[in-house]
Amino acid sequence: MKKAVLLVNLGSPDSCSVKDVKPYLDEFLMDKYVIDVPYLLRWVIVKCFILPFRPKRSAEAYQTIWWKEGSPLIVLSYRLLEALKKVLDMPVALGMRYGNPSILSGIQELVDSNPDLEEVLLFPLYPHYAMASTKTVIEKTKQVVKTHFSHLRLSYIESFYTYEPYIKSLSQTLQDALSKTEIDHVLFSFHGVPERHVIKTDPTSSHCLQSKDCCERACSANALCYSHHVKQTAYAVAKDCQFENSFYSISFQSRLGKDPWLQPFTDKTIGELAKKGVKNLAVICPAFVSDCLETLEEMGEEGKEIFLENGGKSFTLIPCLNDNPLWVECMRQIISDEAMHKKG
Repeated sequence: MKKAVLLVNLGSPDSCSVKDVKPYLDEFLMDKYVIDVPYLLRWVIVKCFILPFRPKRSAEAYQTIWWKEGSPLIVLSYRLLEALKKVLDMPVALGMRYGNPSILSGIQELVDSNPDLEEVLLFPLYPHYAMASTKTVIEKTKQVVKTHFSHLRLSYIESFYTYEPYIKSLSQTLQDALSKTEIDHVLFSFHGVPERHVIKTDPTSSHCLQSKDCCERACSANALCYSHHVKQTAYAVAKDCQFENSFYSISFQSRLGKDPWLQPFTDKTIGELAKKGVKNLAVICPAFVSDCLETLEEMGEEGKEIFLENGGKSFTLIPCLNDNPLWVECMRQIISDEAMHKKG
């Protein structure tokens, strides 16, 4: 069977201008897996309360991190694509859940260059399962295949949060940075999600967020729990790096709206660490495999400012895996491991 791989990342506006940021945010926030409320309520929230104001602020944030080549996330995703092509023995293309290049264009590229193509292996570039990341990518790709490429089979990779080569990639990236500077504390900052998203992935409706230790032990109730996934990643990396428990902590960034989100919040945690006497802080963002607005601006600029304003001395942002050779090899192994694939 002729198989090809489609990598899918989050996406980015075409430019850092308000006119391009606005439609990007519209597509992103109108996704029912991102703001998971009835359509009419979502329409009112997005069209009336978010889009009139947020695009300008977001455009200004993008402008501080935009590269000459374009959006860092897009540039880095293409670099990853090219690196993977060199080690993979099957065709591979790139798509974005929102914006360009689209999932449709990515599959079309694979079909056009491989007339005998029979199956697409979808690789969402998210280590941890969440409704607003992995699930929406899978569902969107299913829709695209059903509508435009009904002759193709679809399989996908769901999550790989404790996959050993992934953990080793993170550990090595972290240790490389720590070897170059003095660090008092490491903060694992993961993208936040509303608590209701976590509860919805619990098939028992009685486990997730019901106790303080609900994420500590793997079970059927938290098999798709984002909170469980990210904590297990942090624990595995900390163990591999031989960190003492007091040397690291876990927090959640990028919250939106007033609904309850996973805690503790990264911005508050950074300030509290500085006030408690941490002088040299390193922050790693394992939920992102490519550096983007949330890492470069939210952490690298805003997070650093919060830390220094509260008494911190030095702030080190650990780069995402990007096109790190260890990460590229990890992806090759995931793609080659049939046990990691699920049928669409």
